[in-house]
Amino acid sequence: MCRVIEKTIVWVAIVKTVLIVDDDPFIVKLISLNLEARDYSVLTAGDGKAGLISALKNDPDLILLDVMMPIMNGLEMLKELRQVSDIPVIIVSANGNQDIVDEARELGIECFISKPFKVEGLIETMDIILSIDSLSFD
Repeated sequence: MCRVIEKTIVWVAIVKTVLIVDDDPFIVKLISLNLEARDYSVLTAGDGKAGLISALKNDPDLILLDVMMPIMNGLEMLKELRQVSDIPVIIVSANGNQDIVDEARELGIECFISKPFKVEGLIETMDIILSIDSLSFD
């Protein structure tokens, strides 16, 4: 006599949260719409101070961070953030000055992407960083 046991496989989708910190509403909307279409959860902030508060409150999986912003610029935010968190950060900025790139790298960014950029390339980079970050080596 054979007994058939019904098995149910449940797939749990882990939604990744991305915080976009940029003072340009067009860039924020462009990135947000593309990420939401790919089932990312998106948070936004228009300056570094608001971005820091959101990052500490919400603990996103990744931060997309502009450099030149009012109130607190991206590098200032990153310095403050690194005192308490190692959330992966991608700088997305029109200011590709080598001194800024070097300082951002010293603060532990994952990548520096210059504006203008291709959204598909940005999302591919994010996917790689998030997949590497989720690996466990225990």
